[in-house]
Amino acid sequence: MSKIWLIIQREYLTRVRKKSFIIMTLLTPLLLATFMILPGLLMTMSGDTETVMVLDESGLFENKLKNQKDLQFIPLSGSLEQAKTVYQETDNTALLYIPNISIDDPKDITLYGKKNTSFQTQVRLENVLEKEIENQRFLASGLDRATLDKIEANVKLNTINLSGEGEKDNNAIVTSIAGVVGAVIIYFFIFMYGVQIMRGVIEEKTSRIVEVMISSVKPFQLMMGKIMGIAAVGLTQFLLWIILSFVAVTGVSAVFGVDAAPSPAAQFAAGQVAAQGQEVTEDDEAAVENSAKDNEIANTINDVKQSVANLNIALIFGCFLFYFLGGYLLYGSLFGAIGAAVDNETDTQQFMMPITIPLIISFIMSYSVVLKNPDGPVAFWMSIIPFTSPIVMMVRVPFGVPAWQLLLSMGLLVAGFVFTTWIASRIYRVGILMYGKKINYKELSKWLFYRV
Repeated sequence: MSKIWLIIQREYLTRVRKKSFIIMTLLTPLLLATFMILPGLLMTMSGDTETVMVLDESGLFENKLKNQKDLQFIPLSGSLEQAKTVYQETDNTALLYIPNISIDDPKDITLYGKKNTSFQTQVRLENVLEKEIENQRFLASGLDRATLDKIEANVKLNTINLSGEGEKDNNAIVTSIAGVVGAVIIYFFIFMYGVQIMRGVIEEKTSRIVEVMISSVKPFQLMMGKIMGIAAVGLTQFLLWIILSFVAVTGVSAVFGVDAAPSPAAQFAAGQVAAQGQEVTEDDEAAVENSAKDNEIANTINDVKQSVANLNIALIFGCFLFYFLGGYLLYGSLFGAIGAAVDNETDTQQFMMPITIPLIISFIMSYSVVLKNPDGPVAFWMSIIPFTSPIVMMVRVPFGVPAWQLLLSMGLLVAGFVFTTWIASRIYRVGILMYGKKINYKELSKWLFYRV
C-alpha cells in the first residue's frame, strides 16, 4: 500500500506542478466569469438611442408611436422625396415611410437607411407597428385591448411533489438542470482524465521508464497509483474551479460594475410605480406598462429559488462525488489498459471505440429519453448498468430515486470497477513490457490467462 501511495504522490505532484495545469486552473474561471459578465457589459456599452424619422401618409399612426428609452420617433410631413432629403442631412438611424394604407391590408411600409439596417431595429419597428395596427383593428370591431387582456387566460401549474417527507414544491426545469449539469461534468471528466491516464502509460512505456519502475513495484500497484493520482488531480482542479469561479465572477462584476444577472427586486420595483400612487414620468412609462410582466418574472424567480431550496442538495452532491469517482475509476482502468497494450496513440483508436460507445449512448439517452421519463424502464436499466450509470443516474437523482435502486446502482458500479480493474491489470502486466507487436482483441483475450 505504501508503494501505491508513493506512486499516487508522484502522479499528483508531477501534474499539478506543470505550467499547463496552473494556467488552465487559473484561466478557466476567468473565462467563465467573462462569459457571464460580458453580455451585461455589452448591453450597457451598446445602449445608444436609435432615432427613427416617420413619414405617415395614412395618418393611422399619428401620435401613436410613443418614444421609448432607447427608441425615439420624429414625425415628418411633405412628400417622400422631401423626407429622404431631410433624412440624408441628419445622423438619425432610419426613415420609416408609411404610405396611404388601410388597417386591413398594411402593405408597402418601407424602412430607409444610410447603410444596412440591423435586424434588431427592423424587428422592433415591426412589433411596434403590428401592435398599433392590432389596437386599431380591435377598436374598429368594437373591442378594446384592455378588455381583451382581461379575457385572455394565463394558466400556470403549481407542481407539488408528494413524498414521504410531505408536500414540496417542484420545478421540472430546475430538477432537470441539476441532474444534467452533474452528468455533463462527469462525462467530460471521464474523457479528459481517462485519456491522460492512457497517454501517461504510453509515454512511460515508449520511453522505457516503466522498465525501471516495474523492478520496484508490481504492475497492478503502478496502474492503481496512476489512476488514483490522476483522480486526485481532477478533484483538485474541479474544486479550485468552483472556488476561483466564484471569486472571479464577484471580482469582474465589481470592476466593471455589471451584475451577472439582473436583480429581480429592481425589475419588480420598476413595475410598482403606478401601484404606489407616485407620479409617472416619461422614463417610468415602460416600467408601468410592463409591471405585470415584471411581476411574473419576479414570481418565477422566487419559484425557482424555492424549488432549488427543496432539492436534496446533500444527496445530489454525495451522489455526484460517488459517481464522479466511480465512473472515472471504472473507465480509467480501461484507458490504462489500452495505453499498456499499444505503442503509440494511433493504435488506440480501435480499442477506444468499444469503451467510449457506452458513455456516448448514455449521454445522448439522458437528453432524449431519461429526462422525458426518469422512472421509465430505459432510465432504470441504464442507471443500473455500471457502464452507463455514472451519467444516467445523476440525471435521475434530482427527480427522486428509490433507495434500493440507488444502492443497487452503487453496488454494481463498485463491482464493475473491481471487475474492470481485474481485466485491466491482467492486460497491463503483460502489455506494459510488450513492444513492437500489433495487438488485436484475440491477443488481448489471451493475455487475460497468461501467468506472469
